[in-house]
Amino acid sequence: MKEFWVSSGHHMTQPTKGGGLAVTDEMILAYLARPELVPPEDACAAERALHAMLMTAPARPVPQAMIAAIEDEDARENWAFMIGFRDRLLACPSIEAAYLDMIRQGAAGIPPLFLNQLVHLILRNALDGCDDPYVLRAAELFFRPQKASFRDGTLLLADAELIEGFEAERSSLMHTAPLAAMLGGDAMAELEVMSEPNAATYWSCSDAFSMALNVGGDPRAREALCRVVEIWIGHMLGITVTVTPEARIEDADWRWFVGLDAQATAIGNAFWKGEAVEPSVAARICGLFRLDFADPRNVSPKIAGKPVYLIMAFSEDMTLRLKPQNLIVGLPLAGAQA
Repeated sequence: MKEFWVSSGHHMTQPTKGGGLAVTDEMILAYLARPELVPPEDACAAERALHAMLMTAPARPVPQAMIAAIEDEDARENWAFMIGFRDRLLACPSIEAAYLDMIRQGAAGIPPLFLNQLVHLILRNALDGCDDPYVLRAAELFFRPQKASFRDGTLLLADAELIEGFEAERSSLMHTAPLAAMLGGDAMAELEVMSEPNAATYWSCSDAFSMALNVGGDPRAREALCRVVEIWIGHMLGITVTVTPEARIEDADWRWFVGLDAQATAIGNAFWKGEAVEPSVAARICGLFRLDFADPRNVSPKIAGKPVYLIMAFSEDMTLRLKPQNLIVGLPLAGAQA
């Protein structure tokens, strides 16, 4: 089996009997090694004592008084958040269960970065054994913001952080070597676009997130995203669904949709209410999909056998930020599953 996404921290967890991942001391230690939590040279004794205690016993209960004793306000806030986050992870039987609890009970105060890290880890587990690079690259959309760009009229998606790095480097060159900066071309041109001939190279660069995805012109890329949605829902909710790409919604009686991101939700709500949508706004839609449930008993009677439509759209600055939690809280599930 080929390895991928070592950066997810998958190797720091343990499998549970239910197929999830259990939090381990090693995983908590990785959080404690973050620069926000490693005490600086001028840290107070209380902060040093707390960090030292947790480095030897990462899951040990932390009284509020220990956090309150930290002198620096920013450090105190960081520790209060981290211990709260750690305790929510430890209170659940698996990382998957903890993520579900955060999404359903409220993730207020949890930075998107931490939620994305959990999604990265969960998908690494759900996709364990996957041998299709297209599916793995499409799965990056769930936890890595993407930058959209058009090349020869085709929509490409590339890792936003990587593109921002290229642009920052080019901006820096404008001061030291302006000619080189001008001749450097656009950031997207620096990246290899996944295709049948080069897809196998993904295994050697999976943690670099350096391959662009041709969602506009490569049907396999869109199909791969469908598989990721199916796997995510199956792993997190235990429900079997089938997802297919759609060119447009031609259903005059469409009953339900889920926006895969904030932009798509806003656009979908406007269409749902019959409001006028500016063509420039509608043009940001970069993905339409149909979702069907294998078992009608899983679905609310409200949609009576009708499909659920999924909408994906990038923002005005051409950034795509998927919210996989919408596929958990946004589906019209029946009974206790709701």
